[in-house]
Amino acid sequence: MSVLPLVFTSGWASGINAYAVVLLLGIFGATGLSDDVPESLQRPEILITAGVLFLCEAVADKIPYVDSVWDSVHTVIRPAAGAWVGALLAGQSGSLSDLAAGAIGGSTALASHTVKAGTRMAINTSPEPFSNLVMSTAEDLGVAGILTFAMFHPEAAAIIAGVLLLAGLLALFFLISRIRRFLRRRAQRREERRLAERVGQPSD
Repeated sequence: MSVLPLVFTSGWASGINAYAVVLLLGIFGATGLSDDVPESLQRPEILITAGVLFLCEAVADKIPYVDSVWDSVHTVIRPAAGAWVGALLAGQSGSLSDLAAGAIGGSTALASHTVKAGTRMAINTSPEPFSNLVMSTAEDLGVAGILTFAMFHPEAAAIIAGVLLLAGLLALFFLISRIRRFLRRRAQRREERRLAERVGQPSD
């Protein structure tokens, strides 16, 4: 069976929470739940590192504005993780070239990361802080649920991930105006800070 559906699903999930993907896949392989997980993802140091970073993301991802900063930092990390995991999965199965799997996993992760980061920018325009908590929790549960489902039904999980990705891209298209307002507001705040610092500086 081709590993392509699992590569696609893991790429989509990596764009949302790359550390959760590495941690879950490593656990699935270490416990014998899946034979498609390469041994490099099952190494204790990889699992510990992914677990610590997952906990950091679980906190940062639920705090307004901090989540957007975290997303900005991970613009490169998540697609790179998706490509890395995809290439490893392909190398384990031998049914898909590492290069093709890396491209699929990386591009899918980039697309889902764009949806996640853009959606968070739109949510941060709301004055109440609870939307971030709800959205972050839903994302964590979604990644865990669909990735686990992919271990038993990879094709069905890939279809679900594809539908969610498409729906997210469409929603992001309609949220662009709200995101632009958020970016203008953030730029204005930075400019106000600069002006305040200049006013506060003692004159020579």
